[in-house]
Amino acid sequence: MTILGLELTGCGGVAPDAVLDNETLMQMVETSDEWIRSRTGIRQRRLTPPSQSLGELAAQAGTQALEMAGVAPSELDLIVLATSTADDLFGSASWVQHRLNAPQAVAFDLTAACSGFLFAMVTAAQFLRTGVYRNVLVIGADVLSRWVDWNDRRTCVLFGDGAGAVVLQAREVGDRLLGFEMRSDGSQNNCLTLGYQPQEQVLTPEISVSQGHYGTIAMNGPEVYKFAVKKVPEAVEKALFRSGLTTEDVDWLLLHQANQRILDAVAKRLKIPAEKVLTNLSKYGNTSAASIPLALNEAVRSQQIQPGDTIAASGFGAGLTWGSAVFRWGRFEA
Repeated sequence: MTILGLELTGCGGVAPDAVLDNETLMQMVETSDEWIRSRTGIRQRRLTPPSQSLGELAAQAGTQALEMAGVAPSELDLIVLATSTADDLFGSASWVQHRLNAPQAVAFDLTAACSGFLFAMVTAAQFLRTGVYRNVLVIGADVLSRWVDWNDRRTCVLFGDGAGAVVLQAREVGDRLLGFEMRSDGSQNNCLTLGYQPQEQVLTPEISVSQGHYGTIAMNGPEVYKFAVKKVPEAVEKALFRSGLTTEDVDWLLLHQANQRILDAVAKRLKIPAEKVLTNLSKYGNTSAASIPLALNEAVRSQQIQPGDTIAASGFGAGLTWGSAVFRWGRFEA
């Protein structure tokens, strides 16, 4: 079997219009702008109104990516939507496929929380490398504001909403995805959860079922910090090793935008200078699966990232899950 390569040819990113800054948040819970910025690096976050859906954000980001790539929706073979906050528990990818008018594309959701986009990109790459599909749209989107306890000052300061996307296309010669590493550790699952809360409903004297609802985000911040600072550098180094590269070959470090202290600590352990670390955390907060493609899109469209630049990306979060991918941005030169 011939193993094909791939290239990243388009990207997109959107966030809701509504801005909740730290000063406004201070009026809702007992906190301060200085406290939030010093511990997280976040100044504001974007929130989705009730009139806007996760699917709409995802479709907007996908449209932007397709337009940059010059790929018509009708040419898409596959859409992978990485999200933990679908509009429908059965999934939102098919709705996005319809909204994009991409009838030939198979579409499915992938849930890996804040690692979701990276896991989705690596998953999509396997379909391209085997020659099954030629054009794939990978979207990371989350509306975490739906599931935040806005009275919990430990978590409500962290999260925001958004969507980002990339187009991956197969090619016979050359490969832009150079190496990857993906990991999971369910023994630490309780460190970051959005759990189902069961309520018993009695059907007959002998039979009961659970008819509950989902709660709000719960997180053990110190444990998540320790996990990320230890595991993420290891994953990046393994992906670089599989790529035949070292940290000196990295043009940009693109981490899940969770906390500025985590970004700084990971970069320090990898000995990657701060000027090579991409971040837009201060503007959007933690947007889960959307954070990596959102930051990528901004850096590409501002020409901070140039075609051929080597990017070491890493996602990490609930599950616990984490992973890294090393890729070069853009098309191969003709």
